[in-house]
Amino acid sequence: MSNAPASPPRLSEPPSERRGTPKSARRRSREFALQGIYSWLVNQDDLGVIDAHMRGVTGFDRADRVHFDALLSGVLQNAPALREEFAPHLDRTVNELSPIEHGVLLLGTFELAHHVEIPYRVVINEAVELAKDYGGTDGFKYVNGVLDKVALKLRATEIAGARR
Repeated sequence: MSNAPASPPRLSEPPSERRGTPKSARRRSREFALQGIYSWLVNQDDLGVIDAHMRGVTGFDRADRVHFDALLSGVLQNAPALREEFAPHLDRTVNELSPIEHGVLLLGTFELAHHVEIPYRVVINEAVELAKDYGGTDGFKYVNGVLDKVALKLRATEIAGARR
């Protein structure tokens, strides 16, 4: 077993792009933010190091840089509070989550809590797509279930309005 740091998931050509699905700049910003969060979770890299690395990755120029900045710094700075939001809905401890599931849940919870201009259904759908592309076989189902419960608390008014 090597002691070398784990490499972040390769995001230059995700499955959705290989299938020919064009991606928005916002989707790309989420993918790059997930890669940075993964590096932070696995290697405990510093925000500045992660940010500098991500800006040099092929394809970053097609991402929404403002959204990327908000996501990466927001998740890293608010991780304990974000975990408090989703941890009650887990069937295991946070430490038992895969780094991808953990990162996607942090990202999705951050967007639900801090980006109310993005509809909750869009936030959950984007998180599910990230989990499908980069996570384990059924990880997307788990992410969907957890974020649905988080949204019921964080976006209760929006959800109630959508049901009317």
